[in-house]
Amino acid sequence: MISWLGLGFPTAVLAESADPLVVDLSNHLVAITTGFAGTTVLLFGAVEGDGDVVVVVRGPAQTEMVRRKERVMGIWVNHAQAVISDAPSYYRVAASRTLDQIVAVSTLERHQIGLDHLAMKVRRRDISVSDDDYRKALLRLKESAGLYARLPGVVSFIGHRLFRTEIDFPANVPTGIYTVEVFLMKDGEVSSAQTTPLIISKIGVGSQVFDFAMHRAALYGIFAVLLAAAAGWLAAVAFRRG
Repeated sequence: MISWLGLGFPTAVLAESADPLVVDLSNHLVAITTGFAGTTVLLFGAVEGDGDVVVVVRGPAQTEMVRRKERVMGIWVNHAQAVISDAPSYYRVAASRTLDQIVAVSTLERHQIGLDHLAMKVRRRDISVSDDDYRKALLRLKESAGLYARLPGVVSFIGHRLFRTEIDFPANVPTGIYTVEVFLMKDGEVSSAQTTPLIISKIGVGSQVFDFAMHRAALYGIFAVLLAAAAGWLAAVAFRRG
């Protein structure tokens, strides 16, 4: 049986291990129910020897449409657009020190650590701006929605072995299977790494309605129209009686 020590670490993490990096999450399932207002998941672990810890949390990859607006006769209208694929639906990084102090740029690029190193693909016909302009626009949109974070979070060490960090998920967090990658860095390179899955899923009546709307869109539309018509009829009857 695992007992807790008051610092957010189970005693199992303290056991001797041949692996220089041991990681776990306080919760591997985030359940989204009616009234979900966001949550925080604790990541904790232990390391053998010296080194820094970098944590990368990615949501499922998505294809996004980014539109560029221009002002025409005083009105802002969609002028051009681009399709960006392989964009994480959610992205967070946390580190025990600033990334430029502990990781080589080549390592950041290889493991896609940090927003500037995400390998997203841009498809556009708009020749007036660059791929990077659309890419930066998507990053700004994601940041404003609370799904991306420009500044890394903090990985805190307690002693020389134990570490922890908190992963914040906003109320609008997308569902799916997330990957939580934890890197032990030494001399600017990856010394050890572990990947842990995290599932974010809708449950309850809201989940059933969502699945019905997604997989049977035509029937859902018909029921929605009938429900709206019935509500209007009942309101009209109540109004006449009043």
